Amino acid sequence: MIITGGAGFIGSHVVRLFVNKYPDDRIVNLDKLTYAGNLENLTDIDRKSNYVFEKADITDAGRIRDVFEKYCPDGVIHLAAESHVDRSISNPMEFIMTNVVGTVNLLNAARALWNGNFEGKRFYHVSTDEVYGSLGREGFFAETSPYDPRSPYSASKASSDHLVRAYHHTYGLPVTLSNCSNNYGPNHFPEKLIPLSINNIKNSKPIPIYGKGENVRDWLYVLDHARAIDTVFHNGRNGETYNIGGNNEWTNIDLIRLLCRIMDSKLGRPEGTSAQLITFVKDRAGHDMRYAIDSSKLQRELGWKPSLQFEEGLEKTADWYLANEKWLQGVISGDYEKYYQKQYSSR
Repeated sequence: MIITGGAGFIGSHVVRLFVNKYPDDRIVNLDKLTYAGNLENLTDIDRKSNYVFEKADITDAGRIRDVFEKYCPDGVIHLAAESHVDRSISNPMEFIMTNVVGTVNLLNAARALWNGNFEGKRFYHVSTDEVYGSLGREGFFAETSPYDPRSPYSASKASSDHLVRAYHHTYGLPVTLSNCSNNYGPNHFPEKLIPLSINNIKNSKPIPIYGKGENVRDWLYVLDHARAIDTVFHNGRNGETYNIGGNNEWTNIDLIRLLCRIMDSKLGRPEGTSAQLITFVKDRAGHDMRYAIDSSKLQRELGWKPSLQFEEGLEKTADWYLANEKWLQGVISGDYEKYYQKQYSSR
């Protein structure tokens, strides 16, 4: 199978799970290696016989067609995406190209390769809960919730979701989709809230919080998301969408206060030291107030459920970053980008 974006945060955990769990399947990691794609996330499995890496840009239709013809995949798990809302506000066109045009290129390549012979084939598109827009204080996003994207990022993902469903209804392409809440855990690029805050706390730097920190997000440990993707890919119904969530809502400010207490304990600092670093900054343009996922369909139909409570997952996440200082500094400095040349230039 081809897993796109397999060098990224979520993708690397999915690739590792599939390589280790399905040794008889050839897993092709297709990634452009943008700033958030890091092959050092996969050093523990990159020499395994069923793992292959292909450097490719999903916006390059010809290159994607060549990769599909080379490997003839039975399955595609599509995770490759531009995903940072702030970056989408400053450069929306990049998000349109990757998330919309790139998705269509993959759909076209799968359709051409499979050519109507869809038995045993699956195109699985991984999306976000942000396509649903913003919730008030009550209610949850369900698979039937209307789309109401509020940022260039979420609008581009909503577009790709619609196109995947259109290819299913128009051409009969066998697809599944999932929309997931915020992920956290090891290997997260340190522009995102939790790893950024861990790094800033460790270095006694300000922790930036948008507005008053009242925005609410539902958080899911990334390894639980990888397990959900495995479950949906192998057992989900054709044409169906599954919401994946942690049933774990936190305001940004309460999350950071908890993280500050955890970090104070792990760093041997007096409790309250890290909380003094909290700094409120100008709110993000169009900042959605609340996301919350109803994942009961996935739990009821396919038997998946989250494995960790948030406090435990946050402890594990903090431990990982503190134990992997070399990885973190490599990402911050940009040295991680040299890994591809070192590992693959002579192959």
